[in-house]
Amino acid sequence: MKTLAILGGTGKEGAGLAMRWALHGYPVLIGSRSAAKAKTRAAEMNSELSGEYLKGLANAEAAAAADIIILSVPYSAHQATLNGVREQCQGKVLVDLTVPLQPPEITRVNLPAGGAAALEAQALLGAAVTVVAAFQNVSAVKLKKLDQPVDCDVLVCADDLAARSAVIELVKAAGMRGLDAGGLKNAVAAESLTPVLLHINKTYGVQGAGIRISGLDDGK
Repeated sequence: MKTLAILGGTGKEGAGLAMRWALHGYPVLIGSRSAAKAKTRAAEMNSELSGEYLKGLANAEAAAAADIIILSVPYSAHQATLNGVREQCQGKVLVDLTVPLQPPEITRVNLPAGGAAALEAQALLGAAVTVVAAFQNVSAVKLKKLDQPVDCDVLVCADDLAARSAVIELVKAAGMRGLDAGGLKNAVAAESLTPVLLHINKTYGVQGAGIRISGLDDGK
């Protein structure tokens, strides 16, 4: 299986995905700005999983050793993190989970200068990196329940069909249904759904509202 590096894997969503993929058999590297923090968090997750599944490294080291790189950081750290691993990402697929939220107004859509965080990532990293937008609408609360599938569809956007297909397989491995949502420009819509879901959480007093696309057969 391909080696996965999760930059920002010490956070809630990154950690949830990391543990799900590790249990599915993927080699997973936890990346952080601090190698010490990454190693500590990886050890904690390994303890939770009762095995040596995860390894912690500094972001650049994790990206260099991976086949597929997953970026799970707040938008405030998006550009700096990408600048720090630009060289290590060349020739690879980068899956961007980032949503351009603007605290404290996290229930309002914010369109960044580049249109979407994923589009900004593509512009910064260059054409030799294939950026895929996915997982923006998945709740970390649900990801943490490792023994349960996640009741949420995942929209997967990229300009490369093979990359979309590869990430849809990762979605399935993490216990969700991945859907081909078209080119990377469509990440604007996927990212914009997150503040809407956060508003729904707040309004209806729920945790982890997600999306389901109707009209598809279960096997699709």
